[in-house]
Amino acid sequence: MDAVNFALLFVRVVVGVTLALHGVQKIRGGIDGVARWFDGMGMRPGWLHARLAAFGEIAAGLFLAAGLLTSFAALGFVGLMTVAGWTDHRDRGFFIIGQGWEYVMVLAVVATTIAMLGPGAWSIDRSLGIDDDLDGFVGLAIAAGGVVAAVTLMGVCYRPPVKES
Repeated sequence: MDAVNFALLFVRVVVGVTLALHGVQKIRGGIDGVARWFDGMGMRPGWLHARLAAFGEIAAGLFLAAGLLTSFAALGFVGLMTVAGWTDHRDRGFFIIGQGWEYVMVLAVVATTIAMLGPGAWSIDRSLGIDDDLDGFVGLAIAAGGVVAAVTLMGVCYRPPVKES
């Protein structure tokens, strides 16, 4: 069982820190530039969505890495990756080498899988005694809530630019 707990910890930390660093990169690279990029792709207001994306990536990543409210961290992953996949990657094919949606899909699937399996014994959720309450199909339902949140957000805020022919 320790091997399973180590594997869950390893995947949580690697994937969680990876997403958190993407959020840090948005801030350190110039959040105003990210805001202009978001405006340009139709996520308006860009200044707000750049900050929501950056801080959402940091929070969801660190929570997943720590195994804290793991299924809700997965919801954040799924929501963020759904928005990114739809607004920026869907028209670029599958492979990330061409800026396709491969990477965002893998992050969302890994986070959802962790939500279903639970964070493992080496997690804050386990120390709080809530890990068994939020995994399995409950974890899947919570993580899938990220799609609902993303669709709602895009329905309210996403206005893609009209492509000239």
